[in-house]
Formats: sequence, C-alpha cells, structure tokens
Amino acid sequence: MSNSVRGKVAVVTGAGAGIGRQVAFELAKRGARLAVSDIDDGGLGETADRARALGAEVHTAPLDVADRAAVESYAKTVAAHYGVVHQIYNNAGITGGGRTVLETDWDVYDRTLAVNLFGVIHGTKAFLPHLIASGDGHVVNVSSVNGYLAQPTLSAYCASKFAVRGFTETLRTELLTGRLPVRVTLVHPGGVKTNIATVGLSQARDRGLVPTASEVDRARVYNDKLLKMPAEQAARVIVDGVEAGAPRMRVGSDARTADRLVRLLPGLYPKLTAAFERKLFGAAG
Repeated sequence: MSNSVRGKVAVVTGAGAGIGRQVAFELAKRGARLAVSDIDDGGLGETADRARALGAEVHTAPLDVADRAAVESYAKTVAAHYGVVHQIYNNAGITGGGRTVLETDWDVYDRTLAVNLFGVIHGTKAFLPHLIASGDGHVVNVSSVNGYLAQPTLSAYCASKFAVRGFTETLRTELLTGRLPVRVTLVHPGGVKTNIATVGLSQARDRGLVPTASEVDRARVYNDKLLKMPAEQAARVIVDGVEAGAPRMRVGSDARTADRLVRLLPGLYPKLTAAFERKLFGAAG
C-alpha cells in the first residue's frame, strides 16, 4: 500500500470550516481527489471553490453525519462518482459543552453523541467496504485532547471523544487481525484556532437556549488563550501523519503535554485540571 495521498480519493466530513476545511486544502495541494461534505452549505461551497482553485477534482454534498441513512447513501454516491474510495477523514464534530452534568440537558447529550461518536461510526461503516475494495484504504478518525483528558463542563464532548478513541482502536485491531488493506489513524488535536467555541454558542441559541454569562466568558477564554495552533498547521501535521502511516497523532504541544500528564499522574490529573479550570474561569467554572 502507498502512503502518498496523490491521486487518491479522500472523503472529508465537516469540511465547511476549521480543521476539516484545511485538511481538504492540504489534500488538494498534494494531489488528492476530494469528496467534501458539511451540514453548512455556504461554508462547504467556499471550501470546494478554493480546493478546485488549488487544482483538485472535488465532489460536494450537504451531509448531517448523525443521519445514518444519509451517510450510507453518501458513501454509495461518492463510490459511484469516482469508482473507488481510498480514504475517509471522519472530522465533523460539535462542542456539546459549557454546563455541568447536573445542568446539561438531555438533548445536548443526544446531539453531541449523534454527531461526534455516531457520525464517526456511520462514516467508518459506510465507507469501510469501499476502502477495503480499493486495496489501499485509510480511515482517519478525529478525536481530541479530550479523548484522553477529561475537563469540567465537557461531559458530552469528552464522552464522545473518549468513545471515538475506543472505537477506532478496536477497528485497528480488527483490520490487523483480518490482514485487510486499510490503515487506521486516530487524531487527537489540542487547541486549534477554529470557530468551534463560538459556533457552540450559536448552536445553543439555535436550540432555544440562552447562554449564561459563564458560557460566553468560557468561549472568549478558549478563543483568546487556548485555541492557539493555526488550523492550516494542524492540517499539515495530520496529512503528514497519514502519509507517514502514523497510527496515532497528538496535534500540538498542549495535546502532547496533556497525554504525558494523564499517563504519569492518572489519579492526580483531575485535581490539577480542576485547579487549572478555577484559574482560568473562576470557582464556578
């Protein structure tokens, strides 16, 4: 199997903004053929236009990854369009955070798990037969630093991202056991400078919720202090890792530091995290 993405058909979900958009651009620069999707038609169109300007062949489709039937139909459409599919980047995700377990509504858990976890499962299962058939497949699932580090007020998000890790590592063992021609890469981005915190507030308002002053302040702190790595840089790291055949990537120094903290101090890190939370957001954070 070849690690280079040149000439390969690569599917990217959540490509309308953020990491997904930049991964699409990076793949385009390296000669991949693209199938990009997002629930946001406007953002998706902008991504597709620029990817085409970079010289890529691009197939676009609006898609809610939480909709299993829609994802299954999308996989068939992409396979019919290109005749083959080599790679799936299950990137689409939402924040699902901002309130404690006691305060979080059930619909936040339902939607966050539907997108962040089942979106990954839907994409993997729908495209996996096509990846196997290609003889040179690759599944790239995007978890988070919160796939191994828990934080207050992010219970839905952390649950989904921890689960993505478990699902993806299980998938890897199965493909290795079956000696099937599909690589698996698990991505743990740290603080990447995207609009995810701001969009989280907008999504809450769309559900009829009024963000609290604490939630608005939390989003501001994330944007100002925690989301530092440019998304373009994160995309280069991810595609470099895919081309290197890396099974697991921690994107950013914060992701690597958090990983070491959890491994070295599994019993103590929650107390350290709580102290860091109080420092950033105050006792009520």
